[in-house]
Amino acid sequence: MNTLKTVFLMTLIMVLFLFAGYLLGGKTGMTIALVFSLVMNFGSYWFSDKIVLKMYRAQEVTRENAPKFYTLVEQLSQKAALPMPKVYIINDQTPNAFATGRNPQNAAVAATTGILQGLNNDELGGVIAHELSHIKNRDILTGTIAATLVGTITYLAQMAGWAAMFSGGRSNDDERGGGIGSLVLMILAPIAATLIQLAISRSREFAADEGAANITGNPLSLASALGKISRVNQIKAVDHVNPSTAHMFIVNPLRGGGITKLFSTHPPVEERIKRLQEISADRR
Repeated sequence: MNTLKTVFLMTLIMVLFLFAGYLLGGKTGMTIALVFSLVMNFGSYWFSDKIVLKMYRAQEVTRENAPKFYTLVEQLSQKAALPMPKVYIINDQTPNAFATGRNPQNAAVAATTGILQGLNNDELGGVIAHELSHIKNRDILTGTIAATLVGTITYLAQMAGWAAMFSGGRSNDDERGGGIGSLVLMILAPIAATLIQLAISRSREFAADEGAANITGNPLSLASALGKISRVNQIKAVDHVNPSTAHMFIVNPLRGGGITKLFSTHPPVEERIKRLQEISADRR
């Protein structure tokens, strides 16, 4: 299923570029857009994980310079029957974590200094097991390419805005649609980006929570961790957070309440905690 999602997302990147190229530049624009979409798809498959890690200034660590964290990831990877992922630390006091990579053999787990300092060992184990579950379910490539797609949509919307400012509403064979095409992109792009993140993220978070419970055998440790992480993220967001990558974190790093929660990339933390409590009760 995730392979199909990935193919769909990469195809959608190409279609969006071609559509935008046609609206903004006619046949010439489509040709240029085709080249850009091919480059974007190649880059998103091979390099998007590195781009995300660099975006958050993540530093790779080893057993020598982060023995406790590295050993915990190693032990849980063995329990999950997964290859050892690369381990990264983000220098940020807001607790959060994510996994990325194109497959289990080329995966990475990243955690902030805040989560390493603010959770006990069982809670941290629940968080790492959640991320390893994403790796095992092959969510990570889908999520990383989704981040690229959302970033692409945002970029196209910005392009449309500039085109609307400078085109003056002109329209000919090479500028079909002119200002109207730009207006369509500006309106629909943010909506499309949000819907894509919702479709990709919400269901897989519940599955990863359940997977973490199976790996650690302790659903309540993850439930406790989610509560702590959520409370701090409502006060202070992760530094350098980008909406296009918000769906990759274990808890949404963007603050918001009211109607904003309806369009969150993650299911409500309260619902996730409730499900974990039910899993724990069923195992007694």
